Amino acid sequence: MKARSEHLAGASSADKPKSKAPVPRLPPEQRRAMILERAIEFFAEYGLTAQTRALANACGVTQRLLYRYFPSKAALLSEVYKKGILQPFQKDWIKLLKDESRPLDERLNTFYQDYFREVLTRRWLRLFLYASLADARMAPEYIRSVIMEMLETIVRVTARDQGVNLPRDPAVLHEIGWVLHGAVSHLAIRRHLYEASQGLPVERVIALHVRAFVASFPDVVAEARGQRASSRQA
Repeated sequence: MKARSEHLAGASSADKPKSKAPVPRLPPEQRRAMILERAIEFFAEYGLTAQTRALANACGVTQRLLYRYFPSKAALLSEVYKKGILQPFQKDWIKLLKDESRPLDERLNTFYQDYFREVLTRRWLRLFLYASLADARMAPEYIRSVIMEMLETIVRVTARDQGVNLPRDPAVLHEIGWVLHGAVSHLAIRRHLYEASQGLPVERVIALHVRAFVASFPDVVAEARGQRASSRQA
């Protein structure tokens, strides 16, 4: 993915994205929002190392005007992270996961169907992976500020539902949570980036992953605590 971005940075004018028709005169806030939205699309397609000159061309504005709204590329990328990567996650999803008035499998299925639809889009995945390849701090920051809480919440509500005692080490809880989250995330990667695994409806595949996670949860936690290994040795 990075190669395409590097190619763009040094490409001839014929190879660069064609400029869009000049945008009509807009109020400053609307023009800034337009540039930001196109920047998200642009960086998701060509990578974070693509030049702002090519971005301005794609937006139908001058580079000077682009920098009037975003004083540096770093400032622009900061806004791209907030709107393109961070914003799609809905805080109400944590409340949903903790709502014990609903069955556990219903909560997990509803959450991951929503997360798949609203977050794990082709654009989001490309932007997130390009951020990792560009050695930006976007991906680690998202994992630290969003994913860690989500994983721990999923593991704790599952343990509470099943009456399972959890290890105290947060790192262990996170790894248990990755069992389910990693499966759903890779489903999105296979579908949106690899164009594979298209045979079954998303809802059905997510339900399979949720059922497998819930069913295996006691054994996974026991393995994490070292209990299964000791019992085999005995």
